[in-house]
Amino acid sequence: MKIVTRTGVSALTIAVLLFAAACGQQKAAAPGGSEDSLAAQGSAGAQWLSYGGTYDEQRHSRLTQINKSNLDQLGVAWTYEMRSGRGIETTPIVADGVMYATSSWSILHALDAKTGKELWVYDPAVDKAVGVDACCDVVNRGVAIKDGVIFLGVIDGRLEAIDAKTGKPIWSVQTVDRSKPYTVTGAPRVVGDKVLIGNGGGELGVRGYLSAYDVKTGKLVWRFFTAPNPKMQPDGAASDEVFARLANATWGRTGRWTVDGGGATVWDSIVYDEPNKQIIFGVGNGSPWNAALRDPTSKGDNLFVSSIVAVDADSGKYKWHFQTTPRDNWDYTATQTIILANLPLGANGAPRRVVMQAPKNGFFYVLDAKTGEFLSGNNYVPQNWTTGLDARGRPQETAEARPTSGTSVLLPGPQGAHNWHPMAFNPELNLAFIPAQELPQGYAPKTEADPHTKWNTGFKFEDGLPVDPVDPATMKAMRAAFKGRLIAWDPIKQAPRWSVELPTPSNGGVLSTAAGLVFQGTVGGDFVAYDAADGKELWRRNLKGGIMAPAVSYEIDGEQYLAIASGWGGAYALAAGFLFDPAVQPLNGRVIVFKLGAKGEIPDHKGIPVDRKPQAAAFGDPAMLQRGLVAYSRNCMVCHGPMAISSGVLPDLRWSPISGDAEAWRDVVIDGSRAEAGMVSFSKQLSPDDAEAIRAYVVHQAYGPKK
Repeated sequence: MKIVTRTGVSALTIAVLLFAAACGQQKAAAPGGSEDSLAAQGSAGAQWLSYGGTYDEQRHSRLTQINKSNLDQLGVAWTYEMRSGRGIETTPIVADGVMYATSSWSILHALDAKTGKELWVYDPAVDKAVGVDACCDVVNRGVAIKDGVIFLGVIDGRLEAIDAKTGKPIWSVQTVDRSKPYTVTGAPRVVGDKVLIGNGGGELGVRGYLSAYDVKTGKLVWRFFTAPNPKMQPDGAASDEVFARLANATWGRTGRWTVDGGGATVWDSIVYDEPNKQIIFGVGNGSPWNAALRDPTSKGDNLFVSSIVAVDADSGKYKWHFQTTPRDNWDYTATQTIILANLPLGANGAPRRVVMQAPKNGFFYVLDAKTGEFLSGNNYVPQNWTTGLDARGRPQETAEARPTSGTSVLLPGPQGAHNWHPMAFNPELNLAFIPAQELPQGYAPKTEADPHTKWNTGFKFEDGLPVDPVDPATMKAMRAAFKGRLIAWDPIKQAPRWSVELPTPSNGGVLSTAAGLVFQGTVGGDFVAYDAADGKELWRRNLKGGIMAPAVSYEIDGEQYLAIASGWGGAYALAAGFLFDPAVQPLNGRVIVFKLGAKGEIPDHKGIPVDRKPQAAAFGDPAMLQRGLVAYSRNCMVCHGPMAISSGVLPDLRWSPISGDAEAWRDVVIDGSRAEAGMVSFSKQLSPDDAEAIRAYVVHQAYGPKK
């Protein structure tokens, strides 16, 4: 199948998107969530014991009490308001009648899963200054559990073991070098006596790796690096052998990677392939994105950037890899959901254990789980950076894919055709359900590294952006260019079974159930049930808050529950949230739980109104405004929105009282007076004159359209 690429993207749309990356019933399992119960079931049952439901991470529930015949009886059992807002990406864990859900700033909530009663809250007391190192908001995607212990990854790099009954910490280890801009946002995974955790920070310049720690002591057991040692020397790590034998040769010995670390962070997908006793994980983008700056003396693939890697579960030693995007140049990470399944792909239709992934680059891959052999692949959304895959699964790039000058408009962009939002798989129908999106991107490469920005992409953020405010008609046209999709993908035929088009990208993760249902939340706050067979919408309920997180299902006292968290933020909300309806507000996160026959109501949020008026008279000549535009675009846009228009997840600077006072502005931007709130000093990136030019630009934008 060939999917036609969309065309006709405006120059302004290209410029705005340039920063965009800048997510059947059964008996209860053993108490505390043992890994044996996860290995024994292909689908989640009465409890939800791991991030993806089971080791295979199919996000498919066996529970069938909630089905097509009674969705009209589905009501709110309880709601719980979290201690923080911004991006809420959590997958709740449910064990022994208790739900464990995280919110922003890595805060962990323990709730009675039947009533929603708060049992305890653990706040790791993160220094908010670390927020500047979080590329994609201060999010957390969940926890792991084993034998009454909860394992939490904290955004500042800690991995912590917490008593599941009391919420008291048992041990805490620092998994990263805090002098570098690492973060941890992903959910840990427990395999046997080890807990696994990766890290993020590729946009800012770090070297990625996956670590395994002893569950009882927190002692490091093994580490596998995913980018080379800058001096091409051994690290004393599990990855030493494969880098010496294979991966070092795919990198040159000069370039920004030798300073910045090369990226390749393991920030999300980690699965345990129990039959083959191996850990399979996804690896992120290179650092910088621009391969010509990252590694200018080599044309190598830069292993293990944007790859799926398998290692021995006990030792961490390399077993196999498959690179989805060789020498990645576009932030086409392979960190997206990895699902293990048995498909009838063997001789005479015999089951074959496979790995499935729909990474950012727009292609759906099926690999042999034991060997990593490429079995099949096809694009699941329109794309124009390749002409397709060859027999080995290697992308055949177009001539325009790697511009050396000017701007190339590529689809997908760095937000990806599918980002972190988890996909699901129905093993009865052999269908994968992908929360996909169409987001074009203009790539305008730099010819040298720019020290005047925290972001480490090697591309220009500011090219094509106008100094003057954008008119409402242009804004409307931009909104119409970006689409979301829910796609039911047949991995055997490598083709869609059905597809539902959604009005916005960045919608929530997916849950599949044995009752033939698919559940997904939307940016607009709707929680929707579809027929898994044909995509027909069967049920919808607005939750009064944007949804990015996926739902889970569990059973207590013979009743099936559906749980989902709301709370909008994350990379797309920070960077392009201004494109959405103003009704999408950055409110405190919530957990909303449904069951049949429930009659509860979802309370309204108590929002704080913002007085949308300029805080100072416009000032600055055209040269000053242009300087402000460039400096703002390079340093402020990824958090406060392009053209100084914010979604509200972080303050809209046009209406901030600080923008009306030169001294107050300098106090925040240069002196860092609000570092404890996450707004650190930018004195290393900006001069006082740069900061004042940014203020002039922000005030100038305040006199344009309100939205």
